[in-house]
Amino acid sequence: MLFAFEVKTEARNILIDITSRIEELVRKSGVKSGLCVVYVPHTTAGITINENADPSVKYDIENTLSKIVPSNLNYTHLEGNSDSHVKSTLVSPSITLIIDNGHLLLGTWQGVYFCEFDGPRRRKVYIKIIED
Repeated sequence: MLFAFEVKTEARNILIDITSRIEELVRKSGVKSGLCVVYVPHTTAGITINENADPSVKYDIENTLSKIVPSNLNYTHLEGNSDSHVKSTLVSPSITLIIDNGHLLLGTWQGVYFCEFDGPRRRKVYIKIIED
């Protein structure tokens, strides 16, 4: 089953917790055991799993990526968003999650984040649910 939803971002760099939206689609699918692939078809965005209990973790990730990959290097890409392309490469455009007993198999403090590196924009997230 293939699902999609839109994420509207409000900043150039922001992590948005999309865990509940994905869980809702897993429930809707009725799949009790299988895989859930989360994919973003954008070259300046990504998907990651990290802590979703303390909001400062999101800030720390955003801040560290911006320090590792600054926007003001002497990039040759003319659109002015080369740092966004590099960040999305570091983060990845997809993840695969296990579905067990009808739920995503995540750790106690884990959540799924949409990572925007070239916003604000409207973005697509695709969810492919595969039953065992």
